Amino acid sequence: MNRFIALLLVLVMTSACAGTPTQADIPIQTPPQPVPTTMHDPTSGILQPTEVVAVSTIPVPEDFFSRMNITLPAPVCNGLTQPQMEGPYYTPNTPERNSLLEDEMQGTRLILVGYVLDQNCNPLANAWLDFWQTDANGEYDNVGYRLRGHQFTDLQGRYYLETILPGLYLSRPIEHIHVKVKPQGGEDVTSQLYFPDQPVGGLTITLEERGGHFIGYFNFVVEK
Repeated sequence: MNRFIALLLVLVMTSACAGTPTQADIPIQTPPQPVPTTMHDPTSGILQPTEVVAVSTIPVPEDFFSRMNITLPAPVCNGLTQPQMEGPYYTPNTPERNSLLEDEMQGTRLILVGYVLDQNCNPLANAWLDFWQTDANGEYDNVGYRLRGHQFTDLQGRYYLETILPGLYLSRPIEHIHVKVKPQGGEDVTSQLYFPDQPVGGLTITLEERGGHFIGYFNFVVEK
């Protein structure tokens, strides 16, 4: 009987030891790896979750330039487009459109075309441009969005704007068109465009008369 009890105790102790895991038996628990998010490095160039990536909903029609018989000269880059003051009449959140023309709008029609290029003269697709200007009488619309609108370059980095020649604003004896340009993922540049009768170095539109209206050429060069 004593031998039976002793044998039983041996079996119980052996079973208990076999059921106790050793350090080698315990699986190594790998801590969960952090999932990369756009918040981990604000300086990395990755957009923050709160930043909206604007994409054109009105692409430049592929046939616009051929239909209007417009051939863009090969891009030439002579430095970055110079920034100029925004002025007091900028209005954000303009409608997206390539044409600022409206029924019964007075003035001489102007079609402004060109590229948005980076500092290496490479065309930039989906670059944002926001234009605003006076009407033929030199007046800004500060209530609505008349002669105001934004657009995006096409896959070839081209833009076009249908508008009118701006009139003289009372305190500025020089016609001009305001513009903001922002490459995708870059910083915006605010500037102004001028005309050949009162040129400003690096910011003067090249004009071509087309029987009652004008074609203007200007390339924006921005840092990407």
